[in-house]
Amino acid sequence: MYYSETVMEHFTRPRNVGVIADADGVGEVGNAVCGDIMKMYLKVDEEIISEVRFETFGCGSAIASSSMATEMIKGKTITQALAVTNQNVVDALGGLPPHKVHCSVLAQEAIKAAIDDYYERRGNRQ
Repeated sequence: MYYSETVMEHFTRPRNVGVIADADGVGEVGNAVCGDIMKMYLKVDEEIISEVRFETFGCGSAIASSSMATEMIKGKTITQALAVTNQNVVDALGGLPPHKVHCSVLAQEAIKAAIDDYYERRGNRQ
C-alpha cells in the first residue's frame, strides 16, 4: 500500500491536534464499519474560522485527513469551509488508496457537523 509523503507527514506530525475548551462549534462523526471517529472543534470570529482543532481515533489516513482538513479551513469563512469536499482533502494529501477514501469523507462530514453545531448554538440553524 502506497501513501504520499504528504499523508505520511500529516500522520506522523499532525497539525491542530487537541481540544478547544470554549469552542463555538463541535462536530463528531464516525464510521461504524472501520471504527474511525473524528471530532472537530471551531472558534469563529465574524464568520471566519480563527482556530480549529481535532481529535481522531483511527488509522493513519483518518489522522492525516483530519489534519489536512483543519489546515484547509483555518482562516477561511464558514462558506469557504463548507465548500471543502472530501476530494479536495484527497487531492491536498496527494491521494489516498481507494479503500481509505472514506477517511476524507469523514473529514468533510466533521467540518459540516462542527459548523452545524456552531449555527445551532447561535440559534440560526442553516
